[in-house]
Amino acid sequence: MAQILVVDDSSTVRDEVSTFLRNSGLSVATAVDGKDGLSKLQADPGIKLIVCDVNMPNMDGLTMVEKIRGELGNKSVNLIMLTTESSPNMKERGKAAGVKGWIVKPFNGPAVLDAFKKLVN
Repeated sequence: MAQILVVDDSSTVRDEVSTFLRNSGLSVATAVDGKDGLSKLQADPGIKLIVCDVNMPNMDGLTMVEKIRGELGNKSVNLIMLTTESSPNMKERGKAAGVKGWIVKPFNGPAVLDAFKKLVN
């Protein structure tokens, strides 16, 4: 069972984030897009935090978040967006869907590690 699910269509970002988190003692799973992320979340009840990109093929990150909260009815998983998007409209949509945090890339692991650990415990 993973504690954190990293969802990003960029294998470079996925690998960077998941490797940093694993090296920090956290259990991590990865997904290539929102559709894959939904199925991984449904298959693993241990996931407590999702770190997700916004712009992805098949299903974008905000649609995935809306489905997690709406169709799946999952209100307990913590959601953080890690993206190049910084528009106030996108952030507002994320907040309305239940996103806890918005991080603009590039990923700075040491700056967020303590917060991520709190969200999985």
